[in-house]
Amino acid sequence: MGTQMTHSPPATVNARISPRGGLDLLSRGEIARLRDASGGGLHDLLRRCALAVLTTDTSSDDPRAAQQRYPDFDIQVLQQDRGIKIELRNAPAISFVDGEIIRGVADLLFAVVRDIVYIALEIQDARKFDLTRGEGITAAVFEILRNARIMRSYQDPSLVVCWGGHSIGREEYIYTKRVGYELGLRRLDICTGCGPGAMKGPMKGATIGHAKQRRSNNRYIGITEPGIIAAESPNPIVNHLVIMPDIEKRLEAFVRLGHGFVIFPGGVGTAEEVLYLLGVLLHPANADLPFPLVLTGPAGSAAYFERIDAFLRLCLGEAGTARYRIIVDDAAEVARTMQKGISRVREFRIGHQDAFFFNWSLTVPGEFQQPFQPNHQSMAALNLHRDQPTHLLAANLRRAFSGIVAGNVKEEGLREIEKNGPFEIHGDLEIMQALDGLLRAFVEQRRMKIAGDYQPCYRLLG
Repeated sequence: MGTQMTHSPPATVNARISPRGGLDLLSRGEIARLRDASGGGLHDLLRRCALAVLTTDTSSDDPRAAQQRYPDFDIQVLQQDRGIKIELRNAPAISFVDGEIIRGVADLLFAVVRDIVYIALEIQDARKFDLTRGEGITAAVFEILRNARIMRSYQDPSLVVCWGGHSIGREEYIYTKRVGYELGLRRLDICTGCGPGAMKGPMKGATIGHAKQRRSNNRYIGITEPGIIAAESPNPIVNHLVIMPDIEKRLEAFVRLGHGFVIFPGGVGTAEEVLYLLGVLLHPANADLPFPLVLTGPAGSAAYFERIDAFLRLCLGEAGTARYRIIVDDAAEVARTMQKGISRVREFRIGHQDAFFFNWSLTVPGEFQQPFQPNHQSMAALNLHRDQPTHLLAANLRRAFSGIVAGNVKEEGLREIEKNGPFEIHGDLEIMQALDGLLRAFVEQRRMKIAGDYQPCYRLLG
């Protein structure tokens, strides 16, 4: 008879921890509201996001994996006269050292509590903002970032947003670290989607560059949203975590905060981000706005960028491709380009009396702000035809990629696909053929999932 392999349950810890910053000075009324919110309808959301933070740097991009591994995990907010405490039950032991929670993990955990509760109480329930209008959405994004203490009014522009795939090869990952190192040497800060792969590498490289320059108070900002955090747990370098309510507000937070953008190789999530950014920049009101944007990767990624460039040129034309520069296998040149571009941003902001810490001058059209709920009806109804302004075609292409991201790694998207089969996407034949070629390349290059065979969650119809 053969032997049967059994896996022992993972080690867990029970603990109570006290907050620092943002949640340490609260009135009794605020504590009561916080506890009511965390124990009510928000509890499941809080539990899922907290578990993602406590399994930081996981190698899985299945949003249900951590819940299955730690089914008995729970989190409660406890009220005390001196403030609050967070009680963790059956928490992953990997977040503790000799019984004490790792400080960085504790900071991220309280960021989860802060943002989820603040958004529920002050943005959604209080109805202070008209979320049907662009001005109201931008104001809400600003308030969430201000409450998270992310923005620095006294600091010159220095924030480089780095986008790229969570599932990338070793050569590409090492290159992202090289770029981060060069950015760090030039005293630039890093903002990413906070997960693994191309989101972790630039931060890791920048820590060495910053250390060599003896630079302190460095910012490694991670911006995520509830639907994605479980699939892309924050990497351990993140020292400022912000959870936005949805993908659209997450993307607006990036473009309002960032002073320059670097795009590394990635899959559908990265394509969604690029289309969002280019679509916003193609709006006529943003034509003269300085916005440094570089697509880069190692020599082995040259063909990847040729395909991306061809797809963007076909869909968005020369006006779209004129907004970015492709630099292959030259990390130092990427950093120099960012440094020069951010200097132009500084001069422009001074000349137009615009803030360094939040890009008020940028026009974000409503099509890029209203939340898109991917389901079979909404995906089939997308207008992927050329009979519309280019920035609106970009908006709808962005939604198509957003739906594929949901079907790949978001829990609600996975359930939708399991129940009703693949999404159907309709559009012009030429666009559908180009999209099919791009997605097939992502699958062949294993850019869709970290592990396992990929089963497409979409079907393209010309």
